[in-house]
Amino acid sequence: MPIDPSKAIGAELPEVSFAWTSSDVLLYQLAIGAVELRYTLDNDTLQVLPSFGVVAPSFHETDPPALDLPGCDINLAQVLHGSQGIAVHRPIPTSGEATLRTRITDVWDKGKAAVIVQEGTATDPDGHALWTVTSTIFVRGEGGWGGDRGPSTAVDLPDRAPDVTTSYQVTPQQALLYRLCGDRNPLHADPEFAAKAGFPAPILHGLCTWGITLRETTEALLDGDATAVGTFSARFAGVVFPGDLLDVAMWDEGERIVIQASVDDRPVLSDAVLVKA
Repeated sequence: MPIDPSKAIGAELPEVSFAWTSSDVLLYQLAIGAVELRYTLDNDTLQVLPSFGVVAPSFHETDPPALDLPGCDINLAQVLHGSQGIAVHRPIPTSGEATLRTRITDVWDKGKAAVIVQEGTATDPDGHALWTVTSTIFVRGEGGWGGDRGPSTAVDLPDRAPDVTTSYQVTPQQALLYRLCGDRNPLHADPEFAAKAGFPAPILHGLCTWGITLRETTEALLDGDATAVGTFSARFAGVVFPGDLLDVAMWDEGERIVIQASVDDRPVLSDAVLVKA
């Protein structure tokens, strides 16, 4: 079978050593729609949105993302990003060096698909943890072996109107700009590849939607203070196309903010929670 959980679960991925500069931060934050100078001007007040930590290790990659995972014989056309989370242990500096150590923590059997769970921690040269990322990838056509379906990650929306709702107009070139942040998957640029994957046109990167949503929430409910974000996680519930209008609903519950992002009342980012630092 293409996925062998006995080989995959617990497997360590190769360490990734990487560096970033303020130019990388500026490009990333422009790619997720930032216009505020605190995210787009390289001076002493430049802030780094925590979502940058997810892309920093592969920011300078120019090849499509590799899927060379232990015990997993899968191809790019089968794969969708299922969920993403980040926990920030300290504010991310505007430039620096780090090493990311990642392992596969679980493989879930969803019947018609498999879900591969990964967790990685980035540490600075002195060994101090900077951030921890968790993610799942959804592999179509690879379930059905009778394995564990995995826990429910559903987050109930509060039974009241959102405290804040914002809208962001995804630009026609948004996916082409975001791919310069290290994700060259042709699904987000090549119409023929997108058609083979079952989509009418190239779709926006899920992580771009994720980053936009975090930025919108930080601006709306955290006074634009990126250091006020402790953790942020969400599940990708639907696709966004360049040109879509993204609506972000937010419920402030004190220590955490519950969030849902939608297009035409169709959730595209669900089970989203920001825990304040």
